Amino acid sequence: MKPHAGRMLWSDPENEPPEELRDMQNMLRRLGVFMALAMVLIMIVIGLR
Repeated sequence: MKPHAGRMLWSDPENEPPEELRDMQNMLRRLGVFMALAMVLIMIVIGLR
């Protein structure tokens, strides 16, 4: 992921982000947490074999 991609969207502080953008960011954050947990579980399963 590019760390600067999200910064450009937030460049104007006087402007509230649109609702769908916030929803998408929340969904991506949850998806990232889910992916991290899935990776940990996969590593544990591989390690136990």
